[in-house]
Amino acid sequence: MSSYPARAVVDLAAIRANVETLAARAPSAQVMAVVKADGYGHGLVPSARAALAGGASWLGAAHVSEALALRAAGLDARILTWLYAPGAPLAEAVAADVDVSVSAPWALDEVVAGARQVGRTARVHLKVDTGLGRSGSMPSEFPALLDAALRAEASGEVRVVGIWSHFAWADAPQHPTVRAQAEVFAAMVGLAESRGARLEVRHLANSAATLTNPAVHYDLVRPGIAVYGLSPMPDLADAAELGLVPAMTLEAELALVKRVPAGQGVAYGHLYTTAAETMLGLVPLGYADGIPRHASERGPVLVGDRRLTVAGRICMDQFVLDLGPEARESAGDRVVLFGPGTAGEPTAEDWARASGTIGYEIVTRIGARVPRVYVGTE
Repeated sequence: MSSYPARAVVDLAAIRANVETLAARAPSAQVMAVVKADGYGHGLVPSARAALAGGASWLGAAHVSEALALRAAGLDARILTWLYAPGAPLAEAVAADVDVSVSAPWALDEVVAGARQVGRTARVHLKVDTGLGRSGSMPSEFPALLDAALRAEASGEVRVVGIWSHFAWADAPQHPTVRAQAEVFAAMVGLAESRGARLEVRHLANSAATLTNPAVHYDLVRPGIAVYGLSPMPDLADAAELGLVPAMTLEAELALVKRVPAGQGVAYGHLYTTAAETMLGLVPLGYADGIPRHASERGPVLVGDRRLTVAGRICMDQFVLDLGPEARESAGDRVVLFGPGTAGEPTAEDWARASGTIGYEIVTRIGARVPRVYVGTE
């Protein structure tokens, strides 16, 4: 049992339920649960297992190391990995039956070399940049990449199993880029099929598109943040409105409670000064644990049944609360930074607004020294 005075409690039943909800929203498609970034901070392998139990049949892992860790844990779902540089251990990925994305000729060459090294046909998804301007082959260069991949398929080194891309603005479903990207994607899929590609999956939809755009569900949807119960488009609909349940609750015990006089400066730079004699409470979490320093003086917490705000600057390992002059709390009492919001506690989205970021960043930045405690296991 960890002695760390804080923890991220992860409800695996919520992850299962969220995947069930997402699958119901895309009944014609398989579900790839994206578990990159240590399961968006929730834990790579536990999150993956919960997602599979909820009905996902694919797992998405950005880095090859993540994909190999999933295989090493005994997970036998289809796994796709897509973010690597020259020299990545692609032979290991091919040997582990991990599907590999290819965005450029050099990547195809390295996948082919890896397949030859291990004597196994590599499963390849060709990625086209339909407008995000990130990874993927530009449409003008995609035909050459496609032809090279199909030649490698004819000689047995690869099997082109998928074509995929990623939206820039799916969280704004009416934005003109959404339709424009969908049209480019459809054209590239049509090109691939016309040249003989025998595709198993075509995939474009992220969390937002899974929830709002059935026209782009194709054969496979790739929800990420929604798997963990956060809304991918909080300005349009919150988690509850989408039928999602946030899976992570971040909590700590007060490490110290003390009475201080009026005029007491609090934490570095004395951004906060007590207006009257009061009780201060010390929360043993800080920016080294992923608590955004930008949320100083704004971050919300729940203490008992009271919503309070961070007093002063968030420090590396701790921050302070002004508990008020009549406070009855003592060291060891529970403080909730965020959770599902069903018991009056703040949510990750509340912290995102307080720090000028997005909910994705709040959950993924929770540091490794904060223990993950899993509930909702079957």
